Amino acid sequence: MKIAVHNWLRPEPLDVSIERLARLGYDGLEITSKPATTDIPHVKKLLADNGVESPGALAFMAGGLDLFSDEPFVRAGSLDYLKRTIDLVAELGGYFVTVPCTVGKVVPTASEEDEWRWYVEGLRTAQEHATAAGVRLAVEPLNRFETYLINRADQALRLAEEVGPDCGVVLDIFHMNIEERSWRQAIELCRDRLVHFHVADNTRGACGDGEFDWNAIVGALRAIGYDGYLSVEFMPPIDRTPLAASPIDDPEGQGLEASMVRWLRDHSSGVFRETEYTAWLTRSLRTLRTAIATTAGDRR
Repeated sequence: MKIAVHNWLRPEPLDVSIERLARLGYDGLEITSKPATTDIPHVKKLLADNGVESPGALAFMAGGLDLFSDEPFVRAGSLDYLKRTIDLVAELGGYFVTVPCTVGKVVPTASEEDEWRWYVEGLRTAQEHATAAGVRLAVEPLNRFETYLINRADQALRLAEEVGPDCGVVLDIFHMNIEERSWRQAIELCRDRLVHFHVADNTRGACGDGEFDWNAIVGALRAIGYDGYLSVEFMPPIDRTPLAASPIDDPEGQGLEASMVRWLRDHSSGVFRETEYTAWLTRSLRTLRTAIATTAGDRR
């Protein structure tokens, strides 16, 4: 298994992110898709110069992006964004695109039948585009406080099956800890379609800072034959009391689009400062490397 980081954790130039990952010993960068503003030749050179891969990207569904909106023009624009994300991944030499439901959409806007039909149709069209590019879509369940349609592994698997044989699933142990009766059973359920795996500890802190048994988690992935990436996705907790301990900065004034500022405000106390961010990355990498080494002979 290899270890990556998702670059939405600390908004900053990719030059800075990629150099840091290489210096710390990470293998890859799961890039947040911004096709309109990403200088692909420059990013490819950064990756090559630093010996870092980009195995895939997150199609960040927020800020008006919604594949099952009741507005046809919104669905069309979202599908176009997803196709351009697929092209971005293909050009960077990656193999998957993570597709969650719209973050922050917690109330339905149409019937269950219509939403499901629109979602399946949109993803089928996108997967056809992806298959031609050598890329797989991977549906990610998020917890009920972030979105409402796909929250569990069985729901993501059902959607992937209806989309087609090339569509996979991304699981995130933080979200699973909230929504699944058994994260072990969820991993086993998705064994034939598991494309990628997101990691943070039970409080969404750095790996090793909470109560998760990382040997057990990595061992369960080994047991189904998973040998892909573990992609780190931690967040500083929302704490606006005198007990707040994490040094953070306000996302305002950092050149972020409005949807990202809102996302950071809704999901964390703000933006990591560089020193704290590096420390969290270091602890996560150490924890995951140890678990990978410890379970290396575990092929149950």
